[in-house]
Amino acid sequence: MQSIFGTDGIRGIFNKEITYDLAQKIGYAFGCINNDTEQILVGRDTRVSGDLLLKALSSGLNHSGKKVINIGICPTPAIPFLIKKFKIYSGIMISASHNPPEYNGIKIFDHFGNKINKNKERQIESYLNKINSSLILRNQNDIVENFNLLDLYKQSLIESIGNNNLNGMKIILDTCHGSASVFAENIFKQLGARVNVINNNIDGSKINVRCGSTCLDPLKKAINQFNAEIGFSFDGDADRVIGMDSEENILDGDHILFLWGRELIKEKNLSRNLLITTVMSNLGFEKAWNELGGILIRTPVGDKFILKEINKQNADLGGEQSGHILSKINNYSGDGMLTAIQIANLCKKKNLILRDLLKTSFRGFPQKLTNIELKSNDKIFKDLIEKNINKLIKEKLDNISEPCRIFARNSGTEEVLRILVEAENKKLVDEITLQMKNIAEMMIKN
Repeated sequence: MQSIFGTDGIRGIFNKEITYDLAQKIGYAFGCINNDTEQILVGRDTRVSGDLLLKALSSGLNHSGKKVINIGICPTPAIPFLIKKFKIYSGIMISASHNPPEYNGIKIFDHFGNKINKNKERQIESYLNKINSSLILRNQNDIVENFNLLDLYKQSLIESIGNNNLNGMKIILDTCHGSASVFAENIFKQLGARVNVINNNIDGSKINVRCGSTCLDPLKKAINQFNAEIGFSFDGDADRVIGMDSEENILDGDHILFLWGRELIKEKNLSRNLLITTVMSNLGFEKAWNELGGILIRTPVGDKFILKEINKQNADLGGEQSGHILSKINNYSGDGMLTAIQIANLCKKKNLILRDLLKTSFRGFPQKLTNIELKSNDKIFKDLIEKNINKLIKEKLDNISEPCRIFARNSGTEEVLRILVEAENKKLVDEITLQMKNIAEMMIKN
């Protein structure tokens, strides 16, 4: 049986890969294998399908004997925050993160506030085959709404910079019609910032559509229009963020880790000067971090792999180039709003605008990421393509004398093969990218 779990929970197009029936069964299976708590927190982003999936999951959970607490539209990190605060819940977030509106997903958290591990995923999948459909096809929705729980999460964001504030900072927020639309503007204003917000309607039909962390054009336009010093773009469930300065330079996860980590070194608050990141992070970042006396450890792509390594190494900070950052401030729950607040606070403390802070960051190697559509979602087919292309990559790298990195992997959230090419020479990056793209497309076609 092909696993329904990817790198970040279960994800797919609603009414195709993610159906009402499947969500109901997942709720029931999770409820049956979860002996740690009787109450399950459920939140969602703004997607149109979110309410139906909430009802489906709740029905399954209720049939398994679990009580459902609906906290409404919220950022994903609100779920683990509340689990860890009260220690009486497990949780589920209904979101497809940065994916388009037709997608949705299910992220499941254990009673420690961590995303469930592989063993729990296998237990759920095993249980799905044993479920008597006639038992749970009857809808049963015993849902308690408690939207006030989110106030505790919001307050934690405000308190994350202590007695500091963002007074007078001119900030643009692109909330991409997603979870951040609920209260990002209010939080930054409470911290004293002068805020302009774009794509702020709570509209699941527009979530991530030509906006947010995967499309920075609206942020660029707004920064110029309002003469702002800094802008932040969130993804659909606000667990990641990408920034931009007044000269359109991009603050991605690598720069966030470098700047934040360097500050923690100065404060003697970064254990072993260690950062955890993924195989996608820039070689220029690694080179500059090592020159500072830092240690950088890479993991496979996915925040659960970063968290596993953070726990193994007893590290304080880690994250992905995509802007998904995990820090000890909130017990390592990836949180785009928390990250944005910390970077804005860093600028304020140093009396620098982001443009000048970014000038002190590393110089990245030219890097190009290409997504190639896979016409089949069959795991054996996808794994074969990945294996064959990585074999060719190894042969190619053996014949390149200058610093270069080529990396190919199947996406865990979309039906695409991602090919990353990186070198000090941009011309070489462009040439190899085109070659690898042609090779991969020919493999897939054949």
